[in-house]
Amino acid sequence: MDQPVQTEVWKAQTLEELIEILHRLFAGDKVNVAEVQNVMESYESNPEEWTKYAQFDQFRYTRNLVNEGNGKFNLMLLCWGEGHGSSIHDHMDSHCFMKILQGNLKETLFEWPSKKGGGELLKKSERVLRENQCAYITDSIGLHRVENPSHTETAASLHLYSPPFETCHAFDQRTGHKQKVKMTFYSQFGERTPYAASVSQENN
Repeated sequence: MDQPVQTEVWKAQTLEELIEILHRLFAGDKVNVAEVQNVMESYESNPEEWTKYAQFDQFRYTRNLVNEGNGKFNLMLLCWGEGHGSSIHDHMDSHCFMKILQGNLKETLFEWPSKKGGGELLKKSERVLRENQCAYITDSIGLHRVENPSHTETAASLHLYSPPFETCHAFDQRTGHKQKVKMTFYSQFGERTPYAASVSQENN
């Protein structure tokens, strides 16, 4: 029998190493989803390495830019206060990877609204993602909402978007109507963004 082709197995010991490997994986034009997901999962969350990027807000979750990925991807740390959640949103045809660094996050998947428009969005599935798990979504899979189900614990997650995008659509669950929203960073590389530039309509 033919031996299966061996692909290189990347393992990231530190956040810095993870970023270096991601730069290599995104050097070309093709994205190997399984490879990226595996390497993000291989990194064992170490708060000493990522706390410098973690900035929480009392009222909503925050998006904190960690690395710009040579224009091929954005890597960001999302900080979720107790009970914080996103809208139902799309990903503008980008790949989206989400790794849990601390706490748990609940992901609810929805079908796209019907072409005719109107009507409640149909829920496909929901699951709770735990520390060090890595999830993946793109628009062909559907829409999703992410939320911190805990009312006593905060959560943090590492998100990779490729290619990066600055706007997306938020959807009303009851009507299926969408609106375009601009996304901003609460902080970049550990430094708080000036207030006027960081007030986002939606922080997906």
